[in-house]
Amino acid sequence: MTKPSTQGSDLATEQRILDAAHAVFIRAGTAGARMQEIADEAAVNKALLHYYFRSKERLAEAVFKRAASRVFPVILQVLGSDLEIEEKVERVIAHYLDQLSETPYLAGYVICELNQHPDRITQYLRAVAMPEHPDDAIGSDRRQKLIRAKALDVLDKQLRGRARAGTLRPISYEQFLVNLLAVCIFPFAARPILAAMLGLEDAAFRRFIAQRRKELPAFFLRALQP
Repeated sequence: MTKPSTQGSDLATEQRILDAAHAVFIRAGTAGARMQEIADEAAVNKALLHYYFRSKERLAEAVFKRAASRVFPVILQVLGSDLEIEEKVERVIAHYLDQLSETPYLAGYVICELNQHPDRITQYLRAVAMPEHPDDAIGSDRRQKLIRAKALDVLDKQLRGRARAGTLRPISYEQFLVNLLAVCIFPFAARPILAAMLGLEDAAFRRFIAQRRKELPAFFLRALQP
């Protein structure tokens, strides 16, 4: 296949393919997606699709990294900051509900991909840790562990300090983190169940999430009161 004539057109075509693959993979899952369907979505021929990404697996990895980058990194940045616990809770909830509202099936897709391909989270964390050297497995593994350890250490010390001061009830950082992620992600991961049980179709689901965005921080923080 002839290479695209300019770098600009090359990047634009690659981006269009990624956009199309993102839509198809989230809609159908990796196993159910077909390269021809992605090519049709991107308005390119199948040969061009293979020119850029060689295989469905490589394309799926690229799409997962892009999808996961909208879900994971912010929480480590926030938790590792010097913000108060209350502000961290508010920021994490606002980010996740806003981001997942824009792509409501993203959470289910990411969870499904991690269940079927657990190695992808390691590949993704490497890319986040060392984007300039994504193939440096040893260096990126070390850096991602340091980033994660720093954020969790800051959170752990903060929670312990607040518990000693009597302003929060004792809770491990593991339970805090899992509880916070769960209340954000569950409505999106379980959206089909909520639609069937509660009648939360598109417009109703958007109203439900808007209300949840306002009420959830206070609800979560009340559970931490001594």
